[in-house]
Amino acid sequence: MIVGIIDYGMGNLFSVEQALKKLDCTVIMSDDPQTLLEAEAILLPGVGAFPDAMKLLTEKGLSDFIRSLPQKGIPLLGICLGMQLLYEESAEIKQTEGLGLLTGKVRRFEKGTYRIPHMGWNRLEFNSMPFWLESLQSDTHVYFVHSFYITETRTEEVFASASYGNVEVPGVVGKGLITGMQFHPEKSGDFGHYLLEQWIANVRGDKNEQFSNLSGN
Repeated sequence: MIVGIIDYGMGNLFSVEQALKKLDCTVIMSDDPQTLLEAEAILLPGVGAFPDAMKLLTEKGLSDFIRSLPQKGIPLLGICLGMQLLYEESAEIKQTEGLGLLTGKVRRFEKGTYRIPHMGWNRLEFNSMPFWLESLQSDTHVYFVHSFYITETRTEEVFASASYGNVEVPGVVGKGLITGMQFHPEKSGDFGHYLLEQWIANVRGDKNEQFSNLSGN
């Protein structure tokens, strides 16, 4: 299976690429929309500031490309900053419009009794199961590194959250062909590997062909 990684200059691409290759995926890494259309699924990584990322995506013609993926029937996975970019707007540095594929806003953790950034292992609590996830393992700890999180979400678009201080941090989100993970699955041990494996299995159609049934969303 071919997975396209959007290389817009703001992501730790090597670890994601290696994780996908371990799942027997062929990886296309590019900032060219036409090249990325050769892929069966797209992954949007990201490390850094939201405004810088949106500026690069827009300059490279990738913003409109990403917004068009649901209509093209191509599954999309956003990781860390890549997940945050899927939302409507961010207050990081300056107010910046996002891709608007999911409902919610990106806000900084308020100063309080917990440390910023939210960095390290934290347990995911699943409110509902995304259709691509077959079952849960006993240990659902994953690795987070972020200072901003998603607020004002829709309940049905948040599958799992992690408690941090007095905040419930959306960890696994999605709607139709769009999926986001706030943590780094490629750095999250067995459970992170399992989540990627399950997502890829659905894209391949190894399970119930549910991604293909959502292509009209």
